[in-house]
Amino acid sequence: MAISLAVRPIATGRTTIAFPQISNIIEDFDALSNAIAQRAFGFFQQRGGGNGLDRDDWLRAESELLKPVPIEMSETKDSYTIRAEVPGFDAKDLTIQAEPNCICIHGKKEQKKEETTGKEVTYSEVTANELYRRIDMPSSINSDKVSAHLVNGVLELTLPKAAPPKSIEVKAA
Repeated sequence: MAISLAVRPIATGRTTIAFPQISNIIEDFDALSNAIAQRAFGFFQQRGGGNGLDRDDWLRAESELLKPVPIEMSETKDSYTIRAEVPGFDAKDLTIQAEPNCICIHGKKEQKKEETTGKEVTYSEVTANELYRRIDMPSSINSDKVSAHLVNGVLELTLPKAAPPKSIEVKAA
C-alpha cells in the first residue's frame, strides 16, 4: 500500500511534510531529550555517581528509548534519494522536517493492550516505539520540492538539489 505525502513550506523557511497527524517536532525532540537524560541519570545513580562514564550512560539510555533508523542514500545529478526503514510505523505516526541542509525523521507510536474481566482490568500493557534520525545533506536541497512515499515499512524521500549559487562577474568601471 503506497501513501503519498504532501509538502508545504512554512513561514520559518523550513518545509514540513504534511502527514495526516502533525505534531511539533521541536517539542517532541525536547521531550525525547529529557526522557533520555532522565534515563541516563538513572544509570549514573545506579553505578554510584562516578565520573567518566557519562557518555556511556547517555548512549545506553538512547539505545533503550530510540529505535534505530537504517538508511540508504543515493545521488543523481539532480537529486538525492533516501530510503529509511521504519517497520511498524504508519504515515500518521511519522513527521518529517526538511531544511536546506538536513532532513529530520521522527516517528512515535504507542500501543495499548488491555484485558478485562467484567468491570476489572486484569492485564494492561502500554508499549511505545519512537525513532528519530537527523540526516545532514552533502549539499543544499530545495526543501519546497521534497516528496515522501511510505510503502511496506520503507519511507522513500526524494530531495531535489538546490540550484548552485551563481557567480557574478565584476567589471571594472
